[in-house]
Amino acid sequence: MLQRNAVASILHARSASTRANVRSLSTRASSILNALDMLSTSEIPGVYDGQWRGSGDILESICPTTGEVLARVQSASPRELHEALEKSKEAHLFLRRLPAPRRGELLRQMREALASKRDVLGALVSLEMGKIKTEGIGEVQEFVDICDYAVGLSRMMNGRVVASERPGHTILEVPNPLGTVGVLTAFNFPIAVYGWNFSLSFAAGNANVWKPSPTTSLCAIAVTKIIAGILERNGIPGAVSALVTGGKDVGEAVVESADVPLVSFTGSEAVGRMVGKAVQSRFGKTILELGGNNASIIMPDADLSMAVPAVFFGAVGTAGQRCTSTRRLYLHRDIAPRFLDALQKLYGSVRVGDPLVESTLLGPLHTRAAVGIYSNAVRRLRENGAQILTGGQRYDQDGLRQGNFVQPTIAIPNSVDPTDAIWSTETFAPILNVCIFNELEQVIAWNNAVPQGLSSSLWTRDMRNLGKWIGPEGSDAGIVNVNVGTSGAEIGAAFGGNKSTGWGRESGGDAWKQYVRWSACTINFSDAAPLAQGVEFSA
Repeated sequence: MLQRNAVASILHARSASTRANVRSLSTRASSILNALDMLSTSEIPGVYDGQWRGSGDILESICPTTGEVLARVQSASPRELHEALEKSKEAHLFLRRLPAPRRGELLRQMREALASKRDVLGALVSLEMGKIKTEGIGEVQEFVDICDYAVGLSRMMNGRVVASERPGHTILEVPNPLGTVGVLTAFNFPIAVYGWNFSLSFAAGNANVWKPSPTTSLCAIAVTKIIAGILERNGIPGAVSALVTGGKDVGEAVVESADVPLVSFTGSEAVGRMVGKAVQSRFGKTILELGGNNASIIMPDADLSMAVPAVFFGAVGTAGQRCTSTRRLYLHRDIAPRFLDALQKLYGSVRVGDPLVESTLLGPLHTRAAVGIYSNAVRRLRENGAQILTGGQRYDQDGLRQGNFVQPTIAIPNSVDPTDAIWSTETFAPILNVCIFNELEQVIAWNNAVPQGLSSSLWTRDMRNLGKWIGPEGSDAGIVNVNVGTSGAEIGAAFGGNKSTGWGRESGGDAWKQYVRWSACTINFSDAAPLAQGVEFSA
């Protein structure tokens, strides 16, 4: 009886502890995690290659709004990472034999499954990453949309027939799968970027290994569970969409693996440079999506009723944590006072708070470290004589103090030299630097003078300005918009930038061509074997 009582006491204590752990989460967090079957008092497995496991370092998912620990994720150990890569290599051998339209049908099923969970997945993005509710849902919609795109693409990944100069010959350019694609994603788009890569890569017949940011592991696990369910129901090896959570060592192992012929990396310029060198050293391929430092240019004939809100969203949306966020604002002298007055009024009306609340427009920065980067950037602006028009400090009122909330900032730097660090260095925070210009040629030169080349935007109603802007004398960025802000690209066109942004392209357009290997196949169906260029070589 004593022993039975002791066991009962232990079980009761464990149950009470479990209930206490569950109660320690806020209602907002527990309801979202519960809806995705991720509410757990123990560590969540962070490795998937056909089965769920994880015995590596523990990663804590921390809510940037409240500071609470949402979950603890068991990352990949070196052995588990090696096994996941091996299983992905084997899974590719299966997938490449599956006809592309059949792969498209699987993507259609994934699209339906993701769409059915769109709102709760979007809420998870808001909870773990910090972007506002409508942006979180919109990010999941990007994955849904690119699945739609890839379903059609699965029947259209065509090669070419090339005319041969030799009689009775023809030349084919033929695409085939690469093998395993490594996808390393950043915290700011914890779902969409994998979608861009996975959908095209899977349609092309590749297996994929996803290494997400360690601070947004829950988003990656939730999406992988949905994809895994479709794969398992259709008898497809789960390792065609493997997941390996972890830190720097896990990312390095994927980048350095000779079994990963293509690495897609989204992140900082500094890390991207190392990734590029490492993959090139083994003659692999890369898709790099790195820094932005994007500019909006407002001409005197611009429609300010359109331009002001677009700059407001570009600079403040996602708390300035998009690759395409507006960092630089160039205003023509004739309209600068009016534009800044209107923009400051919008900044003054921004609704800051819990990103899960419908009316919120500004959520937190993702981490405490990001708050430090913001504060240091503002300090440097002040030290260099910049005029701070609005913002420049943290929010410290009740309800915001425990989160990573900072004030959107508009500054007029003392220097107009685009090579100065204030202009040439991207700060991943809601800081907008403003400069006044006189001539379009001058401001195009300023736009192009920075190392990065992702997105750019010109606001004008003059067709001559438009022609110059999108032509050879215009913007050198990968995204060159007219009367559209720098942020908020659609999936139909290829997404990516030039120069130190990395030259990579993801999503639509011809981006799919990076996920295949190309072969030129010359076929002789004649009774002779002539050499090209009329060369004669006979004994």
